[in-house]
Amino acid sequence: MPENNQMTATVSFDAEAIRRENIKEVLSHVEKALKERGYSPINQLAGYLISNDPAYISSHNNARTIIQSVERHEIIEELVRFYLEENK
Repeated sequence: MPENNQMTATVSFDAEAIRRENIKEVLSHVEKALKERGYSPINQLAGYLISNDPAYISSHNNARTIIQSVERHEIIEELVRFYLEENK
């Protein structure tokens, strides 16, 4: 029989880590969909992030809807954070 403290232990979640992982998964999905359609993911994603025009993202594999599930500014923040941390 488990000890009582194991059954009532508090579980904590790192919301920031979950948010960052979600953005990574969204970008990976969109990248794959764009490549499958023959587009340059870098050019298309940059166009979307600069203009906020979802037409830059193909609807193939629901990529357009999926990228719009994340706020544009959150994607930009994550890209800047990743770039700065990787280039220290």
